[in-house]
Amino acid sequence: MNSFETKKFEIFSNLGESKNMVLSTSYKDKVTSRMMSVIIFDGEFYFQTDKHFRKYNQIKNNPNVSLCCDNISIEGVCTELGKPLDNQKFNELYEKHYNYSYQQYSSLDNERLFKVIPTYIQMWTYENSKPYIEILDLKSKEYRKIQYEC
Repeated sequence: MNSFETKKFEIFSNLGESKNMVLSTSYKDKVTSRMMSVIIFDGEFYFQTDKHFRKYNQIKNNPNVSLCCDNISIEGVCTELGKPLDNQKFNELYEKHYNYSYQQYSSLDNERLFKVIPTYIQMWTYENSKPYIEILDLKSKEYRKIQYEC
């Protein structure tokens, strides 16, 4: 495995199958953020939401989104997949990790499933008390580690 593949594997292994993440969306110069229950598999991020919510409209008009958790920022392109119950892998993991939400919302008629394909991941790391910015550019399949000079 090259350094790009090694770092990608490490990041997704550390994230696991689920994570509470901040989702940021924007449309017409209005940016909004909210906490989401996210499922992670096959190097992609999945969440569900009601089609009458503001984030749904923003994503439909601008599919470029950002997810954030801990010291990791993820940029990506978001697409609607249909109803949550139509995706077996998502349902298995959503029910396992977010059972209450699965029971309350997944079968509602207005719920929609979204997938975020990551294009750029940036995170802060520290080695020997020195800060680094690590960048995983998924479009160009490049990995960079830059020491941050304070």
